[in-house]
Amino acid sequence: MNRIPVIDMTATGRNIGRLRREAGMTVRQLQTVFGFSTPQAIYKWQRGDAMPTLDNIVALAAVFGVTVEDILVFRDGVPARGIA
Repeated sequence: MNRIPVIDMTATGRNIGRLRREAGMTVRQLQTVFGFSTPQAIYKWQRGDAMPTLDNIVALAAVFGVTVEDILVFRDGVPARGIA
């Protein structure tokens, strides 16, 4: 039976923080790139408390010079019902 992968929010958040640091960016600089009025969303992403929207994940990949797959971390998911 096929399984649907699940995004590991905590590991993905750690990736975002690591990639930000490797890019030499501060949270405030990343906040400015996204035009956020506060840095809270970025801190939530890095802690794994929230996931960036799909368009923000694509933007993160562009800012960091990586692929979306380099940002997201998947873990074994749940069985897919009705999918052969």
